[in-house]
Formats: sequence, structure tokens, C-alpha cells
Amino acid sequence: MSRTSKVVLGLSVLLTAATVAGVHVKQRWDQQRLHDGVIRDIQRQNRKRENIRLLGEQIKLTKQLEAEREMLLAKGSQKTT
Repeated sequence: MSRTSKVVLGLSVLLTAATVAGVHVKQRWDQQRLHDGVIRDIQRQNRKRENIRLLGEQIKLTKQLEAEREMLLAKGSQKTT
């Protein structure tokens, strides 16, 4: 085997190994990004549920406050008459 053919074979093997390694690294990176996306979606859904729960509590508290205000205004108007 000539020196040139050995160099070409060596470069071909090196390039092939680097390509295979690069593809594997890219696949792992893509899998990690997909996994991170799922985790972010779950966190976003949890925050949305929590925000909806808090909104429900705020609506309930607002109704209570308005009812108390109406009672106080009614009492105040009874005293002035």
C-alpha cells in the first residue's frame, strides 16, 4: 500500500468517525432539548392551573368584599335616616 493511499484511508476513517460522533452528539442535544421542552410545558401548565386557582380565590374575595361594603353602606344609610 502506498503512502498516499494510507493517508487517504486514515483521513477517511478519521472523517467518518468524526461524522458519526457528531451525529450522536447532535441526537443527544436534540433529545435533551425535547425533554426540556416537555418539562417547560408541564411547568407552564402548573403555573396556569395555579393562576386560575388564584383568580377564583380573588373573585370569591371580591364578592365577599362587595357584600360587606353593601352591608356597611346599608347600615350607614339607616343611621342617617
